[in-house]
Amino acid sequence: MTKKHNIILQPSGRRGQVNEGTSVRTAARELGVDIESICAENATCGKCIVLVEAGRFEKYNIDSSRENLSPVGTEERAYLERRPKLLQSKGWEIGQVRLSCQARICGDVLINVPEESRGNKQIVRKSAGNRAIEVKPAIRKYLVSMAPPTLERPIADWERLAKGLETSMGLVRGGEENLPRWYDFEIDYACLRTLAKTLRESKWNVTVTVRNDREVIAVQAGYHEDSYGAAVDIGSTTVALYLCNLRTGELLAAESEMNPQIVYGEDVMSRIQYAIEHPDGLEKLHKAIIATLNKLLKQAIKSANISLRATAKRSPTDEEAASGNGQERHRHDIKADDIHEMVLAGNSTMHHILLNLHPRDLGLAPYVPTIHRSVDVKAREMGLHINPSGNIHILPTIASFVGADTSAVILAEEPHKQDENWLIIDVGTNAELVLGNRKRLVCTSTPTGPALEGAHVEYGMRAAPGAMERVHIDENTLEPKYKVIGVEGWNTDHAEFAGQVKGICGSAIIDAVAELFRAGIVDSRGKFRKNLESKRVREGESGWEYVIAWEQETSIGRDIPITQQDVRQIQLAKAALFTAARTLLKRSNMESPDKIILAGGFGSFIDKEKAMLIGLIPDCELDKVYAVGNAAGDGARIALLNTEKRSEIDAVARTVERFELPTDPEFQNQFMLATSFPHMSEPFPHIAHLIPNRKADPLAKNFMKGKDA
Repeated sequence: MTKKHNIILQPSGRRGQVNEGTSVRTAARELGVDIESICAENATCGKCIVLVEAGRFEKYNIDSSRENLSPVGTEERAYLERRPKLLQSKGWEIGQVRLSCQARICGDVLINVPEESRGNKQIVRKSAGNRAIEVKPAIRKYLVSMAPPTLERPIADWERLAKGLETSMGLVRGGEENLPRWYDFEIDYACLRTLAKTLRESKWNVTVTVRNDREVIAVQAGYHEDSYGAAVDIGSTTVALYLCNLRTGELLAAESEMNPQIVYGEDVMSRIQYAIEHPDGLEKLHKAIIATLNKLLKQAIKSANISLRATAKRSPTDEEAASGNGQERHRHDIKADDIHEMVLAGNSTMHHILLNLHPRDLGLAPYVPTIHRSVDVKAREMGLHINPSGNIHILPTIASFVGADTSAVILAEEPHKQDENWLIIDVGTNAELVLGNRKRLVCTSTPTGPALEGAHVEYGMRAAPGAMERVHIDENTLEPKYKVIGVEGWNTDHAEFAGQVKGICGSAIIDAVAELFRAGIVDSRGKFRKNLESKRVREGESGWEYVIAWEQETSIGRDIPITQQDVRQIQLAKAALFTAARTLLKRSNMESPDKIILAGGFGSFIDKEKAMLIGLIPDCELDKVYAVGNAAGDGARIALLNTEKRSEIDAVARTVERFELPTDPEFQNQFMLATSFPHMSEPFPHIAHLIPNRKADPLAKNFMKGKDA
C-alpha cells in the first residue's frame, strides 16, 4: 500500500494527504492551488519556486523539514545556482527554496507558495473608502532663506536655521496663536549630521520639514512643496497600505498583500503560540511583517509615480490652471525619502509583533498587553524604508484582543458621537465588536477562524480569479447558479463558464450555506436532508454533500461540493460571532442595536440578508445593516492626515469598556445554542419569511417568533 504524507500549503490554507513521491506542484494542483510553470516541469523556467518551512507545527500536528522532500536534483540545483542574486535578495538558500515541479514528497511538509509563483494573484479586498477628511497633518514644509554667516554674525548653522524657520512659519501661519519661537524647535540627529553641508550647497535656501510644529526632520536644498505619508491596516490575513499627499490629503496609491505571518499560524492565538514555542519565533514574525511593509511601500511609490507622470502629460483642467496646480505640481517623482510619516493599525497581536514586543501575555490570563496607549517610533528604529527621521505612529489598543484596528474603526465610524446604539463588527479571522453610543461604548473580540475567508472548507480558497463569489439555489429544483471572480454574469448566462471555477471564497461560502438552509437542503441543525430528489445531494467520501459545480465546469477536474464538514465550520464561526454580539447586547441591557455596521474588506462582500439568515449577525431590520468597507484602513488614513484625530482616539480608547468573553460563565452554553441556523432559541422575525420550508423545520417555531408562520 502506498504511503501517504500530509502537505499544508500557505497562504491558501489548503491541506491534504498525498502519495509518497508526488511532486509538490502536483500535490498543490490536486488541492486546488495553482503554481505557475511554463517549461513543462523541466526545471528551466523557475516559475514554480516554493519554500519549505522547517519545524514543529502543532496546529497541524506535523514536523516539517527539508529532508521530507526529495534531495535537490542536478537540474534543479543548476537552475538555482544560476540565480545567486535572487537567493541573496530574498535571504533564501538552496534546500529551503525548491522548484515545486522537481521536489517530491517523502514526509510531512508545510509549503509556502510565494506570491510570484501563484497561478492567480489573490484579490485583497481592502480598497480605501471615499471619505472627506479635514487635512491637519503632523508634517508641514516651509521655505527658509537665510543670509550666510559672517565674521560679524557667526551664528551657528542650527540657530540660524531655527530663526529663519520662525520667520517663515510666521509668514505662512501668521493668523494662528501660540506659534513656536526659534528656541522651541528641535532637530533630529540624522538631519543635524548633514545640516552644514546642505545649507552651503543650497546657498542658504532650503525647504524645512517640521513635525508637530517642533521637530525639524528634513532639510532639502531648494523648494519642495509636497510631503507624503502612508496609512496601514495590518490584518491577520491581509495588509493594506495607502500612500497619501500630506499637503492635499489626496490618496495617491493603495496596495495590499497577504500577511506573510500566515505560514506560522492562521489566527492570532497560533502566532502567539509560535512566538512562545520557538526561540526565534518573534523575530521571524516581526521580520516578516516589516519586509511586507517595505514591499508595499515600494509598490505604492511605483504606482503613484506612474499615475503622477500620466497626470503631468495631460493638459491641466480649468480648475488646476486657475489654481496654478497641474503639470508643475507633480513634476518630481516621489522617493522613499519623501515619506515622512506613517500611521499603522492592527489587532493587539499584530501590534505587538510589529513593535517586536513579545505577545506571550496576550494569550495567558489575565491577558495583559505591554502597552495600550499610542506609540511613536523613528522609522530607522523600525527598519521601515521611508525617510530615516520620519515618524511611525501606532494607534492605541483597547483590550487584550481588541486592538489598534478597532481604534481606527471607531475613528472612522464615530459611534462615540451618536445618540443611537450602533453595533460595529469588524469581520475577519479575529472578529472585533464595539457596541454603544456617545454615553457608553463596550467592546469584545472573538476568534472566528479562517473558514469565513475560505480556509478549512473543502474547496475553499481566498478571493482570486476562479473563485465563486455568489451562490443562489432554486428552492423548487434545488439547482444552483453562481458568479465567479473574473467572469461577468452568472454561470447560467453563457457557456464561457466551463472550466472557469477553481473553488469557493468566503462570501460564496456564506451564500452557499444560507441557500442550503433556505432551500431546505440542510435543516436548522445544519444536517443534510437525505431524502431529497436531487442528484446534487449525495453521500461523499466524508459524509453528505451538495455539489455546486460539476467536474466539467471546473478548472481542477473535480466536482466542487459543500460538505457536511464545511457547514459545520461555518456553524462554529458564525456561533462565535453571534455569541459575542449577543453578550455585548445583554451587558448593555439591549434587545437589538439601532444599527449594525459590517467593517473589514470581507464584511463588505457579505450579503447581509444571507448573513442574518444563518445567524452570523443578530436580527435587525435589514435596512439598518450597512457595510462600510475597510474602516480600519480609513481610520488609519484619518489619523495620518489629521493629528487632532489622534488625540481624539487616544481619549476615546481609554473610555471603552472591555469585556473578555472567556470570563463569561454563560458563553459556552450560548455558543452551542448559536450553532443552529439561525439560532436554537433566539427569534429572527426579520428573515423568517425567507425560508419557504420553515414549517418542516424542527426549530422553525423559535426563529419565526414575531411573524406569522
